[in-house]
Amino acid sequence: MITGYVIGESLRAGAVFEPRGLRLRKVSRVEVDGVSEAQPPVWTLVEWESDGEDVGALADALAAALEPENGWYADFTAGDERVVVFAGKVFRHRRGDEAGRAEAVAYGRSVGTPGHQLDWEE
Repeated sequence: MITGYVIGESLRAGAVFEPRGLRLRKVSRVEVDGVSEAQPPVWTLVEWESDGEDVGALADALAAALEPENGWYADFTAGDERVVVFAGKVFRHRRGDEAGRAEAVAYGRSVGTPGHQLDWEE
């Protein structure tokens, strides 16, 4: 099973994220502290799941849909793998792999993601 989330505000205008077999788990709105100047203070969290096995296609669909400005990212798990997706860039590593995580965090910082937002669970 693949499970993850995407922040509604992180999708670029006109983008569509609709991989085959995706199921909605929950949609919630949350106030967020410590946002960058370009990020809104309230986010829409869209949690989803899929029984699909094509992790690469799912990651590529997210990478194509995310806004390239402001360091937005989405992440998901597929078995023991963590997938972190930025606009046009995908990082995949086994959960608990500190080197793989560090590479994704470094990239996030380089594209403007506030450090405290690079907090996905392993």
